[in-house]
Amino acid sequence: MTLSRPAKIFFAVCMFLGLGFIYVPILVIVINSFNVDKLFGWPPTGVTLRWWSIAFKDPGVRHALLTSLYVATVATLIAIVLGTLASYGIARFSFFGRDSISLLILLPIALPGIVTGIALNSTFTTVFSQLSYVSLIAGHATFCIVTVFNNALARLRRMHGSFTEASMDLGATGSKTFWRVTFPLLRPALIAGALLAFGLSFDEIIVTTFTAGPGIQTLPLWIFNNLFRPTSAPVVNVVAAALILVSIVPIYFAQRLGSRDVLSSSGGA
Repeated sequence: MTLSRPAKIFFAVCMFLGLGFIYVPILVIVINSFNVDKLFGWPPTGVTLRWWSIAFKDPGVRHALLTSLYVATVATLIAIVLGTLASYGIARFSFFGRDSISLLILLPIALPGIVTGIALNSTFTTVFSQLSYVSLIAGHATFCIVTVFNNALARLRRMHGSFTEASMDLGATGSKTFWRVTFPLLRPALIAGALLAFGLSFDEIIVTTFTAGPGIQTLPLWIFNNLFRPTSAPVVNVVAAALILVSIVPIYFAQRLGSRDVLSSSGGA
């Protein structure tokens, strides 16, 4: 469909307005992390790396960063195992209630985070009497599994069944077929799903608020707890800017891997 020039201009303006609405506030945070003015006068009167130096030397920031990395890594590993197994079972086998189970797996990411957080909080405080790293990782894994499951399921459904059939005809067992045929073809989708899951877990705050035990503080929680402290405002902007950069990297590579996977499967078809 060919658009007229006024229509193209209209859609271009709408696109830039939408992008501006999303990214201008993020740009302000990044600029303010280098603002020499502690009260963030606008426009900035100078540029400094002082706040970045203070942030890197802050033990609270370092501890929160390590906690976020630990929780995101473990939650992602759990998601890779469970998400892969679930997607393989849904894609390769027919059984009663398959669609219902698929819906239940997807439900955690569709529910509001506060609902998931309250449910997990009630479960762990009632059954295990306390919140800990286990409850925090379990909370993150609930939505990380969905990202891996979605990517793996989409790849499995695009994967031609003749590869598996040829392997079985040549005498390979089911497990050998999976590791030598299915898994190599599935690997790009798993890596993309894992990167996306890591990024989502790293900057998650709603579920974290309800599932983190006493003394456990991730980087988003540290930002939230120090957001309204005037003396910490410059450092909060630095940590927020760093968090944006760290979150962009895995999501960018996940998008690249996902696009490449789609192109390769389309070319193979």
